[in-house]
Amino acid sequence: MYKRIMVPIDLAHTESAETMVKAALTLADQDGEITLVHVMPEIPAIVATHLPEGAADKARGHAEEQLQDIAGQSGAGRTIKTLVRVGNPHYGILEAADENSSDLIIIASHQPALSDYLLGSTAAKVVRHARCSVHVIR
Repeated sequence: MYKRIMVPIDLAHTESAETMVKAALTLADQDGEITLVHVMPEIPAIVATHLPEGAADKARGHAEEQLQDIAGQSGAGRTIKTLVRVGNPHYGILEAADENSSDLIIIASHQPALSDYLLGSTAAKVVRHARCSVHVIR
């Protein structure tokens, strides 16, 4: 059983979110801590100048709400923390896991396409570089 589990959620693809949270609930100690994390990509400066003021903060708030909804719907009455970061997805996931002293990352992966073999998917990068165990859900 694990004490601190990090569950990265891509809010553009939430179809496996419930499965990942259920896996976390199963693998967590009775008093284990589960944290859902979403890493928003950085908005390039050239684009940011054309966005209305506060657009990035609004997007971050919306992402936080979505994570809280997922935690509430899937949490089975257990407290699940949420975290929204900005940056490169795999770096953000790995940094959050390190900062949280996570001992397990549960991440979803799709069926790899040819481009994933050449460039690498976020899940593959997390698996290769994580300092803790990684459980991949397909």
